[in-house]
Amino acid sequence: MKYTNNTQFKHHDQPKIGVLLVNLGTPDAPTKQALRKYLKEFLSDPRVVEPAFPRWIWWLVLNGIILNVRPKRSAEAYATVWDSVGEGSPLLAISKQQQQAVAEALRETHPQVVTALAMRYGNPSISHGLQQLRSQQIEQLLVLPLYPQYSATTTASVFDAVTSELQSWRHVPEMRFINHYHDHPDYIQALATRVKSHWQNHGQPDQLLMSFHGIPKRYLLNGDMYHCECLKTGRLLAEALELSTEQYQVTFQSIFGREEWLKPYTMDTLKSLPQAGHQHVQVICPGFAADCLETLEEIQVENKGYFIEAGGQEFSYIPALNSDPAHIDLLSDLIKTHTQTWVDTATRDTDQAASLYQQHPHNKP
Repeated sequence: MKYTNNTQFKHHDQPKIGVLLVNLGTPDAPTKQALRKYLKEFLSDPRVVEPAFPRWIWWLVLNGIILNVRPKRSAEAYATVWDSVGEGSPLLAISKQQQQAVAEALRETHPQVVTALAMRYGNPSISHGLQQLRSQQIEQLLVLPLYPQYSATTTASVFDAVTSELQSWRHVPEMRFINHYHDHPDYIQALATRVKSHWQNHGQPDQLLMSFHGIPKRYLLNGDMYHCECLKTGRLLAEALELSTEQYQVTFQSIFGREEWLKPYTMDTLKSLPQAGHQHVQVICPGFAADCLETLEEIQVENKGYFIEAGGQEFSYIPALNSDPAHIDLLSDLIKTHTQTWVDTATRDTDQAASLYQQHPHNKP
């Protein structure tokens, strides 16, 4: 192992706290070539795909079939949402807005905190984000994956990538990691406020679907807590909205492959709702901190089509929290809570050093 050296580090520098905000990722462009590169990195992650057969077989399937078929179809889907909420990828554009807003929210009360944005797959990479923080002489590192519900496929994968990068650092910062915030009161309240605001403009639906990204059912049976946390988020949101169990459903989207995933599937549910007498449906995706392909195209276009084709009359998608002030406040408060002891310690040490200097002005603190 070769350890890289941070030649800018100075022992007398004012210590800083680094916060790395991480989301899933995005291709660099809505092209077949860019999607092939992105999907290869994503689907090669053993946290994402845990095949029930030898891994070498998955390697053959991925490189021989999937990466020769799926990139073109995915590129076409990305092209429909590219530049829709800003320049380039919606997920990246919104994530940049979130990082900038969080940095601004912390600037006055927590000037020692510096932030950086990273994507688990694609750019800016986790390595790039960590190097940005490193250049600012951080002594502590807080990692905040923008996944409200924990899953090994997402949150744990971020942990793997962060610790892999840190293995090459000589000066490793003290680190803390936020696993989840699926039941945080401010998160639930922000979601509820978002829904109520939507109702003011579009009316209250016959059925509210809370659609989360799916994972194979086998992962749940192997101990992944994601399913339980999605259900808890759904229950708490329904309680905040004063909905009965007949007025909402928790469903799962983005199914891939042939094995069984968490059910019920969003697609199948939307196809069946008109037959059950539900003509007005709204969908919110509480597991997505920022709107992206899975919400703007898969839900707002593709799944809307399934509902309308099945006889539904009125469908609307409730946007993700994105850069909503309540969301920025939540993320900022999470950071403040998890860094408070670091801030208190740094303040105490600074006060002690200042006191020592006043007593012995010829000595450096």
